[in-house]
Amino acid sequence: MNGDWPAEPAERVRLLLARVLDELDLKGEVEVEEGEATIEAEVIGDDDYGLLIGRRGQTIDALQLLCYQAAFRGIRERKRVTIDAAGYRERRRETLTARADRAAEQALANGRPVELDEMSAQERRVVHEHLKERTEIETYSEGEEPHRCVVVAPLLSE
Repeated sequence: MNGDWPAEPAERVRLLLARVLDELDLKGEVEVEEGEATIEAEVIGDDDYGLLIGRRGQTIDALQLLCYQAAFRGIRERKRVTIDAAGYRERRRETLTARADRAAEQALANGRPVELDEMSAQERRVVHEHLKERTEIETYSEGEEPHRCVVVAPLLSE
């Protein structure tokens, strides 16, 4: 980037997202909150952010990685960066946890593992975290990136 690149990681995220919105001719406000271990940015506005989110969240995931790399270029201490638009992440989390619950019930009912659709590492983490308290099942990931998926399997009782 050029000389107007901010020194602070959160401001770098804000500027990069604002530039992406501008280039895509999307209207919206970028709100950034920085915590001790995270930088969370959300694009808020009336536009349809489908282009920004992309198919199955792939575009927003790529944008999130780009923001992370830009935010911490030349900086040793790093934080997790999360990007959201129009509440996509929360809606996706709800979808994933509902699907995880259905897979767990199906695995228990049939006594066989259930393989979920391919998903990103962040989405797989949501499923693993959601089901970790269920002692009658286990979860694990299978496959090679970018085609990894979560498998929900019943634990055999002895």
